[in-house]
Order: sequence, then C-alpha cells, then structure tokens
Amino acid sequence: MKTTKIMIIVLSISSMGLSCKAQDKLKTVNNAKGLEVGHVVENFTAIGVNNNSFSLEKTLEKGPVVLIFIRGQWCPVCNRHMNTIQDSLKYIQEKGAQVVVISPEKPEYIEKTIEKSKAEFIILYDEGQKISDYFDVTFNPDGKTKTIYNTVLGAKLKESHTDDSERLPIPATFIIGSDKKIIWRQFDPDYKNRSTVKDILDHLPK
Repeated sequence: MKTTKIMIIVLSISSMGLSCKAQDKLKTVNNAKGLEVGHVVENFTAIGVNNNSFSLEKTLEKGPVVLIFIRGQWCPVCNRHMNTIQDSLKYIQEKGAQVVVISPEKPEYIEKTIEKSKAEFIILYDEGQKISDYFDVTFNPDGKTKTIYNTVLGAKLKESHTDDSERLPIPATFIIGSDKKIIWRQFDPDYKNRSTVKDILDHLPK
C-alpha cells in the first residue's frame, strides 16, 4: 500500500491574494455556493511544521487531487468520513490521485484528527480560512448552533481557529485535475451529507 506522508500544514497563500471581507464573515450556509465544475483553481502553497512544503500546482503534476474540507476533530461526522477515506486510501492512490484535507483548526487540533482517523494523507491548516474562502465554502453559523458546537461537542472554535469569527467550512469535496480544473464536486449545505469513496473513484480520471 502506497503511503502518503502526513503533513500538518500552516497555510501560506500568495497567489490567491484574497482577504475575508466583512460580508464574507456574515455569509450564511445557504449563501455559500462553492466553486463550480470547470473552474480553474489558482495555485496555493503551504509550509509544514517540519519545513515540508506543499504546492497545489506541483502536486497536480503527479496526478489529480481530491480536496476535502472538514469542520474539525470535534465533528463526529468528519471523523467518520476521514476514517472511511483512510480505509480506502489505497484505491484512490492506485488511480494516481492524492487526498488533501483542509481543516480550519490549528496544528495541535489537527493532531487529534490524525489520532482519531489514523490519517496517512495530507492535512492542511487553513490559516485565516483563506482556502475555504477562495472555494466559497465558508459560512457563519448562527449563535445557537455555535453554542451547541462549543458546549456540547467541545469545538472551542475561538481557541482552535485563527480568529474569533467562529466561521466554518461546508464539508465539501472537490476533485481537481492536472489541468487545475475542477472535475467533480460534492457540495451540500447539510453537513451530514459527504462524498463517498465510490463517488470519488467513479469521477477520478481513468
């Protein structure tokens, strides 16, 4: 089984040149639309805690990328999804693709995601939620929802994220081809609905 080295990434996006505007911070889950199939994705780069570097552009030279957004280690649905992806990782890799997971949580919290899922794929720390903003999957949960996440599920959003906005990504999946175009996406405001391994395998290039 081919194993991808785990990298906890501190995000550094230079080419996107995007900042979170005030209206973006107020975006509801139904306002986020996600990048569409056919969109050409701009490159982003990142540096890992062990000085490992990640570049979407360079990674795509090796084959397609399965880009998955998660809410955090506190989310039981995310953890089950990551476990499922890990269990079938070899089938995705056999098709020449790499799995790259995007989390809004700081590296110490991503460690918990790795522990819970035994992840052998790349996990990126989306500092400032620049990646999720670019992919238009970030939204601002209402106050009641934030309270439930923080108290019942122990999310500690202000502590675990870059800022205190407590915004979250819709847990979408995008398959990006070597030409940087989005081949397929699973995008659903309902956090319980996730991409399946069959979906991913069926839509990866032959």
